[in-house]
Amino acid sequence: MESEFVTPPNHIGFKAKKLFGKQGEIIDGAIAYIAKGGGGPIELHTHSHDHLFTVVKGQAKILLGGEEIVVRENQSYLVNGNIPHSVWNDSDEETIMIGISVKHEH
Repeated sequence: MESEFVTPPNHIGFKAKKLFGKQGEIIDGAIAYIAKGGGGPIELHTHSHDHLFTVVKGQAKILLGGEEIVVRENQSYLVNGNIPHSVWNDSDEETIMIGISVKHEH
């Protein structure tokens, strides 16, 4: 989801950017610190839930069923867990990413 940073009504010195809308029921969430060259799993995997990834710092590369999707700082991407995937640091510095596991809506 692409959007610009805006100041919400009745806020001062506050900028926000919508990263995602309704995605389904949240199962869990985690923060990951991925070193340069790090990521995983080494072999692509699948599972019964989706991952909503948000990059806080750096840049991630998602290998997804033969595609490579780059998720930059302040961007999110919803990975369909049924498609073989893995996630890797795609920058020259540590990448910080939030991952939220979501029950499928589809």
